[in-house]
Amino acid sequence: MKNTETLTIIDGEFTNEEAKEVLLNMFSSKINFHNMKNWSSQERFGKDDLIALNRIPALNNEVKKLELIITESKAKNLKLVISSEIKISFVEE
Repeated sequence: MKNTETLTIIDGEFTNEEAKEVLLNMFSSKINFHNMKNWSSQERFGKDDLIALNRIPALNNEVKKLELIITESKAKNLKLVISSEIKISFVEE
């Protein structure tokens, strides 16, 4: 494997509802991941996971922006073109 790999996760044209479903599911999954990570830290170490706690409101802000985009596309009767890549690199621990 190369030092950095790129994976395509979303690439296409979507209706408002399709875009909303796909993207809200992704954001919900990430928010749930950070909620569980924080809960696990509280249970195991008796303290919050500060990274997780910072990411949750940041992700919620992105959801609000997404909702505005979906609302605008509905009002204008437009589809959405969405592309998303994930870059993965190796780093030493």
